[in-house]
Amino acid sequence: MANEESAPRAKLWGGRFSQPTNELVDRLNASLPFDRRLARQDISGSIAHARMLTRQGIIGEADGAAIESGLRTILGEVESGNYTFRIEDEDIHMSVERRLGELIGAPSGRLHTGRSRNDQIALDFRLWTRDAIVDIAGGVVNFIGAFLAVAEKYPDTILPGYTHLQRAQPVLLAHHFLAYVEMLFRDLDRLRDAYRRVNRSPLGAGALAGSTYPVDPQFVADLLGFDGLCVNSLDAVSDRDFVLDLLVACSQLMMHLSRLAEELVIWSTAEFGFLELADAFATGSSIMPQKKNPDVAELIRGKTGRVYGHLMGMLTTAKGLPLSYNKDLQEDKEGLFDTVDTVTLILQVLPPMLETATFRSERMLTAAGGGFSLATDIADHLVRTGLPFREAHEIVGRIVGYCVEQGKDFPDLTVDEWRSFSPVLADSPPPMTPREGIAARNMPGGTGDKSVAAARNVAQSELDRWIGWLDERQAAHDTVVARLEVEEPERDTIQAD
Repeated sequence: MANEESAPRAKLWGGRFSQPTNELVDRLNASLPFDRRLARQDISGSIAHARMLTRQGIIGEADGAAIESGLRTILGEVESGNYTFRIEDEDIHMSVERRLGELIGAPSGRLHTGRSRNDQIALDFRLWTRDAIVDIAGGVVNFIGAFLAVAEKYPDTILPGYTHLQRAQPVLLAHHFLAYVEMLFRDLDRLRDAYRRVNRSPLGAGALAGSTYPVDPQFVADLLGFDGLCVNSLDAVSDRDFVLDLLVACSQLMMHLSRLAEELVIWSTAEFGFLELADAFATGSSIMPQKKNPDVAELIRGKTGRVYGHLMGMLTTAKGLPLSYNKDLQEDKEGLFDTVDTVTLILQVLPPMLETATFRSERMLTAAGGGFSLATDIADHLVRTGLPFREAHEIVGRIVGYCVEQGKDFPDLTVDEWRSFSPVLADSPPPMTPREGIAARNMPGGTGDKSVAAARNVAQSELDRWIGWLDERQAAHDTVVARLEVEEPERDTIQAD
């Protein structure tokens, strides 16, 4: 764990002030307790900035080399947990600059040439968000893999499909889970869109109006692996759409995960009895020894509201801000940090929880055959003999009413009882089992065995494409790290790339 200290200090950037800042204002103003998470990104951005300043002749090569060396030392301290964060530094930028001064002395004062904390924090936060998007997308990819594994494990399991939480028609469990796979693929699309929009460098915008120095923002953008530049300096320092993009994507992802969690809670009840969670993913009661509670699923459902709250908080913060940077934007980080932590942990828990659950196929099949779930199939059977669907619907509705009165289900009816409603049903028996209902639906998007097997294959191919996208992003990240680790003599080679 990194160290944390507090010591008296002069007012930051206080040349025009005659009084020190009130201690309470310092406490309110400080962002270091949470933006310390941006230490690695801040140091990477500063190395790139220092290299650009040196390349442009804005600072001397000796100063540039000293700054880079000092920044790498600080990065090592941060990563080893030996870095001392001091609350009086206010934010991560000043913390790093203060430590750089301790290490290299006067040259550290040249690092901030040609930039402002406004474009600096925008850069740091974009770098962090970019990495977070890839991490979350990786979690989604792993979860899709878990769904496909369970679908392959239970290819023939049938359960009731529901509308209005009432038994409707039989479906394959694999088909049910492939519905969530489709949701998660859309979540990946949203994450990729968020990545595309965040991957623009704001450095060079300065406080709001650009720089008077001959800076080269494109060089920094290329060095850090951005796709391009933020083209307007006012927008560059005040834009937090990328924060909202990720919060929206996470909120919709959590909505999908919460829907699944709700089903896992319901299915694990004695009333349904469709599944049993592994003991490792369930908890007991403090007073009732028999209880096995689906707390993990309930927490996922509950934490969805937490993520929604962070989205609403950021929307509310941003809605009234004039151009350009305002201190309100300090409130952009804690909600996103917590959202990413929450979603990342849930995506780590869900795959093993799903893969170790026991799905009770016989219980599901029994339920799938009840509740007159073949009613539509019987109506379709009548239609194929020439009846209009509305007439067939009416006939089957009367049959259901009769069964309810007599306490029977379709398989209990005699030939004479079928004939009393329609001679066709006596001469040509309608489908009577969930398996027959499944077999009749081998069409694109349907729950037939062949359709679902084909859909599984398509989903696997799509998943492979997403794994390829993640591999590309990881390779790009590794390239950035390698560029920033290159020492002074090798710079010309990197610039030529």
